[in-house]
Amino acid sequence: MPAVCGRFSLSGEIDFYADYFGANAIGTEALEPSWNVAPTDPIYAIAERGGERHLEAMRWGLIPHWAVDAKSLHINARSETVATSSTFRDSFTRKRCLIPADGFYEWEPKEQGGTPHWIFRADGYPLGFAGLWATWLDPSSGEWVRSCSIVTTASTGIISKLHSRMPVALIPEVWDEWLDRDLQDPDQARGLLQPIPDEVWMERPVSKLVGSVKNNGPGLQDPEPQTPFAVDG
Repeated sequence: MPAVCGRFSLSGEIDFYADYFGANAIGTEALEPSWNVAPTDPIYAIAERGGERHLEAMRWGLIPHWAVDAKSLHINARSETVATSSTFRDSFTRKRCLIPADGFYEWEPKEQGGTPHWIFRADGYPLGFAGLWATWLDPSSGEWVRSCSIVTTASTGIISKLHSRMPVALIPEVWDEWLDRDLQDPDQARGLLQPIPDEVWMERPVSKLVGSVKNNGPGLQDPEPQTPFAVDG
């Protein structure tokens, strides 16, 4: 089974995301719109700094502070083990963030055709993925790299037909607590991993062109007619 949420879309204006997620400050230049965000790409993240919400750019794929090189990156963090994993424990305690997304792509199992599906909110609002961030000192350049990971959980509803896991898109009611760096109790933080309701999700099959990072543009989210499965005999 491939990694969950390996591609998503981040195509809106930076001011739109800052306003929707209540950021008090923007600490980055606007990123180029992308309908096919892939691991290691720069993405937006909202994190608390000095008691305020800041929107900034981070590298997708968390690099632990103790990593020897940038090859040790993690795009997803499992909710079940995030509080005890050496990779994520410190971030889960004090470095939680929200990762904006328009929606994400998930692929059917290969035995069912491997068709990608575009998964999004029926009401058109963006998703706020539960995220974790970390800083890592690149020994080759001497520069600090800020990176992040998306928390996942067991899938439910329509997503469970495509994959056993799904990203945790947090309900807005828990955003404040999730971002609060003074909240350091792991059980309390884990209790905030409350995904938006199943009935909010919509999905549709889309072109397999999304499978290549070379392809980008809003057309990747256009509906793609399903090809009937071949029947032996």
